[in-house]
Amino acid sequence: MAVKYKRILLKLSGEALAGKKGQGLDSDTLRAIGKTIFRLTQKGVETAIVVGGGNFWRGRTSEGMDRVTADHIGMLGTAMNALALSDALEQAGCVTRVLSAVEMRQFCEPYIRKRAIRHLEKGRVVIFACGTGHPFFSTDTAAALRASEIEADIILKATVVDGVYDKDPKKHCDAVRYKTVSHDEVLRLSLGIMDATAAALCRDNRVAIAVFDISDPQNIIRIVDGDGIGTIIS
Repeated sequence: MAVKYKRILLKLSGEALAGKKGQGLDSDTLRAIGKTIFRLTQKGVETAIVVGGGNFWRGRTSEGMDRVTADHIGMLGTAMNALALSDALEQAGCVTRVLSAVEMRQFCEPYIRKRAIRHLEKGRVVIFACGTGHPFFSTDTAAALRASEIEADIILKATVVDGVYDKDPKKHCDAVRYKTVSHDEVLRLSLGIMDATAAALCRDNRVAIAVFDISDPQNIIRIVDGDGIGTIIS
């Protein structure tokens, strides 16, 4: 069956890699994601990934620390996650490349847009580390930026809920899930899918976003196949 999206950018939070442990790395979770991504490559889907670092470091909660320093530590957390994810993907059968916005040549390649696109065209899974390389910008913003640069068809934003709701479904039993919603509505209604900078960047560059539940990694395949799960922002 033909896939709906040919080139995707998957946004994984650091917490998603921690599984039920809540922090650090969970080997079972990494293996499950690795096997799912391998299936994507077998379908011919060009896959890029932006990973967060929250399972190691939540810089914005570090009281008294300089914000820039805290964000730099967070970037290092994303690099650790990118390397761990790369290893899990390689064990699953993928060929990967880790590209970092901050130069660390002993561990990964520097981010160069045309190099990233070439890796994707060759069927390699590209993992972007260290966010945008600048403090004050979230990894959601990095995902929006990289998706725009590589001309991804869609951002797959992995979350702990099964889509976008009109209010917090954990607090309100009558919360209603949107099947589709516009970028403008996400910003106007402050739906909290991602920070305003990232949402505006996706809107301005016409990058669609699929919000879905990562607790079952097979949902990645379902979205790419066009099964209609989660919420599509476009």
